[in-house]
Amino acid sequence: MRVIAGSARGTKLETLAGEEITRPTIDRVKEGMFSSIQFQLPGATVLDLFAGSGQLGIEALSRGAARCVFCDQDRQAAEIVQKNCRAAGVFGQSKIVCMQAEALLSATKEKFDIVFLDPPYRQNTLEQILPKVSAVMQLNGIVLCESERDASLPEHIAGLVLKKEYKYGTVKVTKYCKQDEEDTE
Repeated sequence: MRVIAGSARGTKLETLAGEEITRPTIDRVKEGMFSSIQFQLPGATVLDLFAGSGQLGIEALSRGAARCVFCDQDRQAAEIVQKNCRAAGVFGQSKIVCMQAEALLSATKEKFDIVFLDPPYRQNTLEQILPKVSAVMQLNGIVLCESERDASLPEHIAGLVLKKEYKYGTVKVTKYCKQDEEDTE
């Protein structure tokens, strides 16, 4: 697994062994995700929730995001994120927290321009967490959700509007945009 573009291009990233803790995003999916947000990245504040190895947040920083908060409840995953951020030269723009996603979303005062959600598959985590994510989003902010291909996500949820779905083999990426609550009714 490596950073595919930007200042850290080519940097090899570590991951924890076994897919029960982390499931790295394949390059083809990652390239598609970042093409869909390339113009929103420069200067953005990013949240990489369920960070795993941190590859999505690191890719965002490499491509010009100003800052990224990485969150994973697994202590070993958080340590890997820290190691990968140092290797990619983006540690100074990173905040790494080891806690449950819901706890971070409840506690943070920050507002994010871009959020990456790649939770464990087949647990309905996305539908449960999207309203909490919406509360920490900037207006017109973007949420990219990675899920299994057959996951069914709502078109509107807590001010987030589904803009596009991209399918790559067994993986689906769903793009939401944060809008005024009045605009989504």
